[in-house]
Amino acid sequence: MEILQIVGVALLATILILVIREQKPMFAFLLSAFVGIGIFLAMIGKISSVVTVLEQLADRSGIPSVYLKTMLKIIGIAYIAEFGAQIIRDAGMESVASKVEFAGKMLILVMAVPIISVIIETVLNLLPA
Repeated sequence: MEILQIVGVALLATILILVIREQKPMFAFLLSAFVGIGIFLAMIGKISSVVTVLEQLADRSGIPSVYLKTMLKIIGIAYIAEFGAQIIRDAGMESVASKVEFAGKMLILVMAVPIISVIIETVLNLLPA
């Protein structure tokens, strides 16, 4: 039922933002940003339980922990970049938001290189010489 609370807070904030936006656009943006950050922080607690389960699965399957940690970092970068870009878009700065998304994609690519190289090495080892 947490989703009902989150949606309720978001709808209430949306109504307040629509009312405030006409008189004080800066306050409307700040309210929007704070509500978004609050929802994000509320969900961080849920992430730890997911990470614990994934670590247990990785241990049982014999996957080196460095790959799991890299994948979790990649997912984190994607979520944070998307979240930041959405807040920046709310402020009306589309060009800056697209740069944040680009930076997130580049960081993901950099972090994925070791995993990609292991996949390529594995495929090459499977091919007959």
